[in-house]
Amino acid sequence: MTADLFDQLPSAFPALEPMAPGATLLRAFALAEDGALLSVLDGVLAQSPLRHLVTPGGQTMSVAMSNCGPLGWVSDRRGYRYVALDPLSGLPWPAMPAAWAELARRAAASAGFDGFEPDACLINQYQPGARLSLHQDRDEQDFSAPIVSVSLGLPAVFLFGGDSRAARPSRWRLAHGDVVVWGGPSRLAYHGVGPLADGEHPLLGRRRINLTFRRAS
Repeated sequence: MTADLFDQLPSAFPALEPMAPGATLLRAFALAEDGALLSVLDGVLAQSPLRHLVTPGGQTMSVAMSNCGPLGWVSDRRGYRYVALDPLSGLPWPAMPAAWAELARRAAASAGFDGFEPDACLINQYQPGARLSLHQDRDEQDFSAPIVSVSLGLPAVFLFGGDSRAARPSRWRLAHGDVVVWGGPSRLAYHGVGPLADGEHPLLGRRRINLTFRRAS
């Protein structure tokens, strides 16, 4: 089966691919629900628009970001952290759509992590050329909960490494509807996204949307 065919698989097809201990790629897991997931995206972003955050070192990220849920992840000269209010508006982040939270719960359970209750969803928008360097998700208070990452739009190359930045990461092509879940021994694995190749997706055009669910508190 070629990689392009993964874009057409229904979510009923449970193609689970082990990536590392505690890490699983669920092919096309969200594909049948893409319409419901995307139908509420514009409303969330109307309340808390996408923005390019600045790292503590002063670099502007190529990925545009926003959040929804009780907590949102932010970065600026003061560091990385979760906050309850959107710094742009001073208001609470938009509520996490019920369909998004339910998908995250089911994906986590399918990967062996029952009882996942996300309280933060980081929304990343990649346009051609945007990338995310290798990093760990370690700003959460409790590492016992997994990370659930949903890919929508253009395909991307996901880099998944080990517990050291020096470890050579494996490369995984993520298509529209794919979901990656990692926790347990892989919870603090270094990961990133290679530069997004140009293309045109029928629903999202020249962009990729990534929804990353976390238990931050």
